[in-house]
Amino acid sequence: MSTYRTTQSAPTNAPGAADPVAHLHHACQQCGACCRWSGYVIVRRDEVDAIAAHLGVTPEQFANTYARLTSSRRNLSLIEQDDGSCVFLGADNRCRIHPVKPRQCRDFPARWTVPDLETACPAVKAAQGGGQPV
Repeated sequence: MSTYRTTQSAPTNAPGAADPVAHLHHACQQCGACCRWSGYVIVRRDEVDAIAAHLGVTPEQFANTYARLTSSRRNLSLIEQDDGSCVFLGADNRCRIHPVKPRQCRDFPARWTVPDLETACPAVKAAQGGGQPV
């Protein structure tokens, strides 16, 4: 089962549901907006191992420090900083684990359920013909 980052009030991606942004080829502007939405960022077992190795910690240390169990108790999700942003988002809006970031993050914006995605993400807005990226 794949679960993608969702807002707390939005449902997870339903199988077979239309994805209005799946076809977009956007140029990330590194604004960090996608890393600030609340909700789960699911990490698979192979991703736990890769991220832990990247950070120089054991998978258990990674899980205890940077992840939490989802409400379904079937998945691990990255924790959030006090401001709601991803634990791995740096002050410079760059991902501290970019080379090994979870598939969910790599696949953005496909299958994300986020209100006003086109407004919040300048790259998606530009890819949809709503102006040039900043």
